[in-house]
Amino acid sequence: MRAKTSPITAKSVEPSPEALTITTERKTYRIPWEQCSARLARADWVERSRLELSPAGYGIHWPLLDEDLAVGPLIKSVDPTAAPAL
Repeated sequence: MRAKTSPITAKSVEPSPEALTITTERKTYRIPWEQCSARLARADWVERSRLELSPAGYGIHWPLLDEDLAVGPLIKSVDPTAAPAL
């Protein structure tokens, strides 16, 4: 039987012109926009900079783009060894 694991959640998110920075309980990740999604890669700075972290830290929403990304899968796509906080 597998032990139940908690999802990876963000404590904060910060956009920059080159990348999205996600801080979790364990680590900070800098993810280039091209690795986030095609829509974010094509977006301009205003569209990228208007983001909202969900209250529980599970997802990020860009209202100007109507784009939503889950934090856990996004981090796992750049760091397969990422683990949730204990």
